[in-house]
Order: sequence, then C-alpha cells, then structure tokens
Amino acid sequence: MHYGGDYNPEQWDESVWPEDMRRMREAGVTRVRVGVFAWARIQPEEGVFDWAWLDRVLDLLHENGIQASLATATATPPPWATTNYPEMLPQDDLGSTLWHGSRQAYAPSSPVYRRLASELVTALVERYAQHPAVGMWVANNEYGCHLNYDYSDNAAVAFREWLKKKYGTLDALNEAWGTMFWSQRYTSFDQIMPMRRAPYSLNPGGLLDFKRFTSDTLLELFVMERDIIKSAGASQPVTTNFMGFFPPADYWKWAPELDVICDDNYADPNDPESFRGAAFTRDLMRSLKKDVPWVLLEQAPNDVNWRPTNAPKAPGQMAALSMQAVARGADEINFFQWRQSRRGSERFHSGMLPHAGTNTRTWREITALGETLKNLPGLGTSASGARIAIAFDWEARWALDAPDHPGEIDYGVLIPRWHAALHRQQLLVDLVHPAEDLSDYDLVIAPHLYLLSDESAENLSGFVRAGGNLLVAAFSDVVDDTDSFREGGFQVALRDVLGVAVEEFGALVPPEAAIGGTSAGDTTGSASASRGPGEAHADVDGPFGAARGEFFAERLQVLDPSVEILGRFSSGRLAGEPALTANRAGEGRAWYLATIPDDDGMRRVTGWAAAEAGIAPVLEVPNDMVEVSCRGDVLTIINYGSEPARFAVTGTEVSSGERVSSVDLDQYDWIMLDQAR
Repeated sequence: MHYGGDYNPEQWDESVWPEDMRRMREAGVTRVRVGVFAWARIQPEEGVFDWAWLDRVLDLLHENGIQASLATATATPPPWATTNYPEMLPQDDLGSTLWHGSRQAYAPSSPVYRRLASELVTALVERYAQHPAVGMWVANNEYGCHLNYDYSDNAAVAFREWLKKKYGTLDALNEAWGTMFWSQRYTSFDQIMPMRRAPYSLNPGGLLDFKRFTSDTLLELFVMERDIIKSAGASQPVTTNFMGFFPPADYWKWAPELDVICDDNYADPNDPESFRGAAFTRDLMRSLKKDVPWVLLEQAPNDVNWRPTNAPKAPGQMAALSMQAVARGADEINFFQWRQSRRGSERFHSGMLPHAGTNTRTWREITALGETLKNLPGLGTSASGARIAIAFDWEARWALDAPDHPGEIDYGVLIPRWHAALHRQQLLVDLVHPAEDLSDYDLVIAPHLYLLSDESAENLSGFVRAGGNLLVAAFSDVVDDTDSFREGGFQVALRDVLGVAVEEFGALVPPEAAIGGTSAGDTTGSASASRGPGEAHADVDGPFGAARGEFFAERLQVLDPSVEILGRFSSGRLAGEPALTANRAGEGRAWYLATIPDDDGMRRVTGWAAAEAGIAPVLEVPNDMVEVSCRGDVLTIINYGSEPARFAVTGTEVSSGERVSSVDLDQYDWIMLDQAR
C-alpha cells in the first residue's frame, strides 16, 4: 500500500528539500510523483538538458526510502517551444489560437509537439530507467483535461487520415454520415474539417467520429510515450491519470494499454452526497481492469481552488474518502500536492504540508492516514464480488451529447444516478462495456444505450438467452454505431429479447434540476417559466410500487402475446398504457422500462430487479448514508451521515485482528472487517 502525493521540488529552493524528506518520513509517505510540469526546468532550451537538480531529488528520495513515480513532463510545453514553433498551438472551434501562459498549450496531433515530447521522454528514460528510486512512470497528465477538443490545422490533417483509415473511401464515409442531407456530400477528403463552428447543427455522424478521433489521438500520445519507455528497457509499470467518467476519452479503449489504472478524484465537501459520485468513480476504475488494484493518484488533502466555493473537508472526511478508494480496489493513495504552492494558479489549493505548517488539522490527518495505511495488511484482490453490472458506452454518451434529439438527457449524470440507486441499497455493482463478457453477473442494467452496436446488442442478447436478467431503460437501442436508424424503426437490435419496440418517445419537459433551475428572467419562481409548457412527468405503477417517470414516456408496441405487461403509466397522455414489460428469451428475462425514473423511482426499480434476480444487499444498515463495499473477503463500512450508526455485523478487524459482532460509527468513521476470519 503506497502513500504520497505530487512533489514539485522545482518550485522550491533546494534548501527546502531535506526538510521535505524529513516530513515525508514523518507522514508515512512511500511514493511521490515527480516532474509533472517540469519540462521547462528539465529542458531550458531545445537540445539542452539540466539533469543535476533531478539527479539530486531522486537520490534524496532513494536515500530516504521513498519511491518516485516519474512523470514524463510532457503535459505542458515550455514557452520556448511554442514561441519557436507556434504551429504546435491548439485552436478552438472558431479558429482562435490558445496560447501558452497556462497549461496544455499544444495540439495533440501536432507533429512538432510529438517530436519534442518524444525527444524529452527518450532523454528522460535513458537517464533514469535504472535509477533505484523510480517505481513507476506516469505519462503526461490528465490527457484532454482543459483542451477537450482541438480544431487546429494539425487536427484537420490528422482527422482526415483517421477517416481514410476507418472508411477507406469517400463513398463509405458519405454513406455512414448521410451527407446527401443538406448538400453535405464530400468529393475530397481535403474538404473535411474537424467539426468547427458552423451556422447550425453539425452532421451527427461527423460529430461522433470527431469525438472518436479525439480519444484515439490522445491515446496515441500515451502509447507513443509508453513505447519509448518500454523500448529503453524500463521494467517499471507505465500509466497515466484518468479523471473518472471524463467525456472526451473512451477509457474502455484506453485501459488495456495501461499497466495500472490511475484516477484523479475531487469530491466536493459542500455536497453531502458527493461520496456517492466518488463511489461510482472508484467502481469504474476497478472495473476498467477487473481484479487488478488501481491507484488514486490525486485528491485534495483539504480544500481546492477552482470551485465557486472551496469548502474545507470536514474532520475525518479526507480519511473516509481515502479508505473508500482502498475498499473499492485502490492499492495506493495520493494527493495533489505534497507542499502547498506559494505562487501560481493553484496557490490556494491545499497541500499535504500546508502553508500554516505542521500544527494544523490537515497535517495531523495526513500523518494519521499514513499510519493507518502502513498498518493495513495486504488486501490482495480488488474484486467486488458484484452480481450486478451497469452497462454503458462512451460512444453512446458522445452520440447523446449531439443536438437534435426528441429530448435532452445527460448520460454523464444519469449513469451515476443508476449507480447511486444501487449504492443506496448496499447492492454491489460493477461497470461494464456492453460488448464485454457478462457471464459473472445475474443482473445487467443497460440504461439509455441510445447508440448500440451490433456487437453489443448480440452480447446483451446472448447474456439473456444464457439465463441472465437484463433491464433496459428508455431511449435505448435507437441508433447503430454510425448514429443512424436501423431498418425497421427503433429497438431493432434488441427486439428479439425485449419483445417490444418504441413507437413514440413521448418527450417530457425535463425536471428543473436537469436544466439548471429557473431562468434569469423568471421573477415568479415558477417552474413553468424556465421549463416551458407541457407534461413534466408520467407516473408509473408496477411491481416495485409507484414511481415518477421523467424525460420520456414512450409509447410501446408489444410485439408478442407472450410479453408480460408488469407496469403501466398511471398519469398523463399514456395513462393505462404499458410502461414496464417482461419477456423470456432462452433461459433468461429481459425487462423494458419506457421512462427514466427519478431518484426514488430508480431505487425502487433497481431494488425490485435485484430481488427478482435473487440478489440481496450485502448488509442491512440503518440508513443510506452508511456505505458498505467488498474487496474480496474484506467488508468496509463507512458512515457519511451526521447521525451515529450502530448495528450488528461480525468479522475480524483487519488491522487489530480483533473479533467484532457489532459496530458503532460516528460521522466519517469506518471499519474494515475480514469476513473469512
């Protein structure tokens, strides 16, 4: 179990470094990430490298028994690079150049950037591949974080090449994109632009491919650096840091290229429910490489600097969120950053060693967590033992983010909401790609898979026929992987297992929370002023009780008399019509829910489906502010609520070896119990 954070000695006078070493040992630090934004210090000008300072830093770390996760420093080119080669700078969708003076000022597809980055990484790994302090390599930093999409001439050239490789011919591209619509047909690849700003809606097939291209282009940068490191003989693992359910990068495709998954997560202390979003992200990281422990590479020791209100973490909150990550598969806990910066944009961002020094709550909690992690035994597997999976696809998210749909839904919000519904009930869940092996699960929930490839549809259908239980929710199986309708209408790919098809989507006025509350011009405070007129919800009565449906109330065609109607709409224009259906296919069952429930409805629906699949909560707890998770045989219980939680549970406390039969947890208290001992 490693413990540490980002260490940026280049920001400090060398006289501070020995104190850093002493304090790191005091805090229990075992590994730090070095050099993330050090390109300007390592390479002050083209062809010139200054290694002396980094030699001393790595030697000091090794002498003090601390490993380095050595960053490749390619995350931000220095001003000399972008001044000498302005053609490497990125552009926004209006063609405006984004200059240096901040971070990530480079076009990912720029040949110049790639050359300079390759030269830097080559020199770095040749010097330090065998250094005894180096325990891991971290390429770049948060690929695409601030520059989600680049629209430069570099991107135009690279996008065209990507399209040539994907489609082969212009005829195939024109067919896939449907370019006869609005006279968009291309007669040369040189006519294709990287989805820059246009007078009106852009081609949805082109938008989808541009997002695929962007994710692939960023991944090319990682693979480029990884291959340089590996080819130089480095034996340490190579990784980069993800950012949870980050829109521009398809981490399902990225994960196989990384030796170990790393994540950055900054739960908002102001939000009492933020631990649920953190749980979703931790489950996602674990699910990207199942049964391989992952790394929490960044979190805040206390407050951050970039929210409108940067609240401090409450006493115990930092440790609780850290142990949540361990409980959900992490074998390394880190922070941004070690020593709080005196200058720069992040000078108000907390550090493990704060401006106020060691006589602070932050420092006491940091050292206490270091002691806790040091005393943990090896936890081995990261497997959750979940029998439920949520199937989602980044490509479905990209397609849904495009305009011109019957209604607007935010896939990036809704998928974590389905996860939260299970989380509230202590139902263990993994995240899966809809085309991956599903044989370990009894229940798969596939909500709003608007874009569904033939491969994914066949895989989900095969899961049902083999005896699985599949719950599909509204606005799923609408288009194929080119964002085009299949012949035969909607729900074509899953029609055989669902036994139903959607006739009308029945868009509802979205809930106020989904559109940011009332409008600036609404002086009445009425919901209708901001949401517009129309039906805002559709109630559903079903085997789970009553639920409020939102966003869509779909009119279904029941295609087979054997399909059971388990629930009906009880209000609105579809009152009395089917809202929940069940169909048997092979050895399994497939349910279709023709709306999107609110939070309480999601809890009811998922709880019912789990019970139907024979899956019970892992532990009965007093309320849903108590979180329970499994890591192999280790059960972790954390109380995030303000009320004490007292209940019976048996197991052996992992650190002390003490046998317990009940727990008594105040807010942010936690306990780890080995159920096998």
